[in-house]
Amino acid sequence: MSGTLTIQGCGPAVTVQDMGRTGFLAQGMTRGGAADTQALFEGAALLGQSVELAALEMVGMGGTFSTDKDTRIALTGAPMMASIEDAPVAWNASHLLPAGATLKIGGAQRGTYGYLHVGGGIDTPLMMGARAAHLSAGLGRALTAGDTLPLGRDKSSTIGMTLSVEDRFDGGAIRITPSMQTEQFDAQTRHRFATTPFKRDARGNRMGVRMAHDGAPFVSTDQLTILSDIIVPGDIQIAGDGAPFVLMCECQTTGGYPRIGTVLPSDMARVAQTPAGAILTFEFIELDVARAIEQRATGARATLGASITPLLRDPHSIRDLFSYQLISGAISATQNPFNKEE
Repeated sequence: MSGTLTIQGCGPAVTVQDMGRTGFLAQGMTRGGAADTQALFEGAALLGQSVELAALEMVGMGGTFSTDKDTRIALTGAPMMASIEDAPVAWNASHLLPAGATLKIGGAQRGTYGYLHVGGGIDTPLMMGARAAHLSAGLGRALTAGDTLPLGRDKSSTIGMTLSVEDRFDGGAIRITPSMQTEQFDAQTRHRFATTPFKRDARGNRMGVRMAHDGAPFVSTDQLTILSDIIVPGDIQIAGDGAPFVLMCECQTTGGYPRIGTVLPSDMARVAQTPAGAILTFEFIELDVARAIEQRATGARATLGASITPLLRDPHSIRDLFSYQLISGAISATQNPFNKEE
C-alpha cells in the first residue's frame, strides 16, 4: 500500500470494480466487474497502467473523496461534473489530486456509470481472484462515507492527459447476433423486434436492463416448454410479459426465458450507459461480421494509449507554432478602448 483514498461522502451505488472474475460459471456466478469495461481501458490509457487495476464505479452520481498523498487520478465513463478544491476539472482526463485536497464528483450529465481511477489502482484484498464487488453474489458491498481504501504503488507520474472517446451515453443502435432460441420467433416477430424503438426502462441494474416499447408483446412459439440452460451477459431474454431484458454483468447463469438475440460484447458499454428513457434499437448481424467487429474493437482498445493527448499543449512541442494567430484582439497599451473617438 502506498496511500489511502477516503470516501467523505458518496452516492448509494459506489463500488470497487475491475475486469471481474472468470472461471466460476459452474458455481453459478458470472464475471461481474465493471458495467462499462471500455471505461476501464480508457482510464488505464490515461494513467499509463494496467487495465486489470481496480477503480471506483459510480452509478448516477459520484461523491466527495480525498487522499493522504499526492495521487494521480483519471475520470472516465458517464460524464459528471468534477472539481478539485472547487476548481473544475475535465472529464476523460488525468489530473493530480494533492494530498488532503477534496475531489467532488456530482451527478451524471449523460449516461449512467462514471469511473474514478487512481494511479496504482484500488488495492483492496482479492476475493476469488478479483477485487470487484459482485453484489448479487454477496462479494463486497457498496461504499459509504468514512470508508478508507488502500492504493497500489503508482509507477508513473504523467498527468494532464485527455482522450477523445466514442459517444455511448445516449442510447443508439445495438448490434446483435442470433441466439439459441432466435428461430423460435417467427420472421414477422424478428422483423418487428429489429424495427422497434425501445426505451431503456428505469427498471434496470447490473443484473439486467428492461426495454419498454409500444405495441404488442414479443412471443415465441412453444416458449413455455423451454428448459433452463446457460445464459451469459448480452443475451436478450423475452420475459413472460413480452418485454425484452438485456442481461448485464451480474446476471444469473441459467434461465428459461427464450432469447431472441445476443448483444455484441463491444456494444455492451452502450447498453449499460444508456440512461432511463433513452432510445435503443437492435440490429441483427451475421456471426462472421460480428467476429470482424470484435477483432477491430479489441485492436482499438489495445492502442488507446497512443491516442492520448495533453490537455494543454506545451509550446515546445508545437512544431508549427508560428502558424498560430497569437495576437488577435490585441489593443493599445495606452489608449482606453472604451472611450469613443470624437
